[in-house]
Amino acid sequence: MATPYLQHRIGSARSTQDLARELLTDLPVLVVAAEQTAGRGRSGAVWETAPRALAVSLAFRVDDDQRPFSLMAGLAGRRAIEGLELKWPNDLIVAGAKVGGILVERSGPVVVVGLGVNLWWPDRREGYGALFEEDPGEDHYLEVGALWGAEMMRLVDDEGWPYEEYVESCQTIGRDITWEPQGSGRAIGVAEDGGLVVETATGVITIYSGAVRHVR
Repeated sequence: MATPYLQHRIGSARSTQDLARELLTDLPVLVVAAEQTAGRGRSGAVWETAPRALAVSLAFRVDDDQRPFSLMAGLAGRRAIEGLELKWPNDLIVAGAKVGGILVERSGPVVVVGLGVNLWWPDRREGYGALFEEDPGEDHYLEVGALWGAEMMRLVDDEGWPYEEYVESCQTIGRDITWEPQGSGRAIGVAEDGGLVVETATGVITIYSGAVRHVR
């Protein structure tokens, strides 16, 4: 039986991550916003908001659950948004450009999974993209956020996680990559616990964090 959850819709929030955490009670809570005024990315990086954007966060409680929620969030995005490709571990890509990212924050049993997506961005910076070439309208974020939340809750409710689906969707596999601080190699697979399997000059290793860049 699917777990019920609350949905909170708002035009603007300082941080959907913080608001979802504050609103969490006995039921999971989904916060959907059109913009964030103090959003953050991985490692505390500032998250820039496009003129039409989506910021959505799902807060829930788990017991001893070590599934790769960031990869699951990417899969939920791919299921909800046509045309998305996934870059390990937390970037959403369309036509080679980053259109969104994922942030997972965990404190004890509380997990907050956030997704930020550029819906429309006519004057975007080089290297960044958006889902739509034309303005989809000021309320489109509500539809996309609700779809992602429903898909994410299905994944959280299920046993395990769709490992094979992720492997098929991850464009990092088969690419030469670099990662911080000074790593380089070729991504050859994803481990079942979510780590990226990399063949390096000294052997095969599995990495679990770090800013990964595709070598063009």
